[in-house]
Amino acid sequence: MSLRTISPALFGAALLFGAAPLSAAGPSASMLGDTCAGCHGTDGSSVGPASPTIAGMSAEYFTDTMAAFKSGERPSTVMGRIAKGYSDEEIELMAGFFATKPFVRYPQETDAAKMSKGEEVYDDNCETCHSENGSAADDDSGILAGQWLPYLTFTMQDFTSGAREMPRKMKKKVEKLDEAQLEAVLQFFASQQ
Repeated sequence: MSLRTISPALFGAALLFGAAPLSAAGPSASMLGDTCAGCHGTDGSSVGPASPTIAGMSAEYFTDTMAAFKSGERPSTVMGRIAKGYSDEEIELMAGFFATKPFVRYPQETDAAKMSKGEEVYDDNCETCHSENGSAADDDSGILAGQWLPYLTFTMQDFTSGAREMPRKMKKKVEKLDEAQLEAVLQFFASQQ
């Protein structure tokens, strides 16, 4: 059989039975999200004290955070290297995946007296940007309510040391607070169930 006869026959068979895609499909959002489970827990619900829960985070906040890790703008231990391994399209898929997952809060020990003082600090200084006691995902400042206290503490240390740049509005408020007030507001956020 000549090549002239085989080519039309193969073309016709491909149309009849459906041609296989020329390239494999890329990873799905859930496949990409699963790569985060080792540190951030199944579906982004962290069970470890130093890694934040990323479930329920707004897609915009997620993509902005990953971009900051990728560029080195946001300090990290490993996230900068991890973020560089993903394309912008993959990050957008992960952002959509985690935005649909519920934020799971795990019980943790907090100091009731500090928590009470922290609520006052929150009401006077933080409520405008971190609405609903820090639980609103759509205010695009990250979910703080119910995050692990060690994670919140490390993050605040990054801000106050200058390792991570604070938003201007936050800096004005934080500079007025003493160490005890900062610890109290973190206790308040961590205590939210």
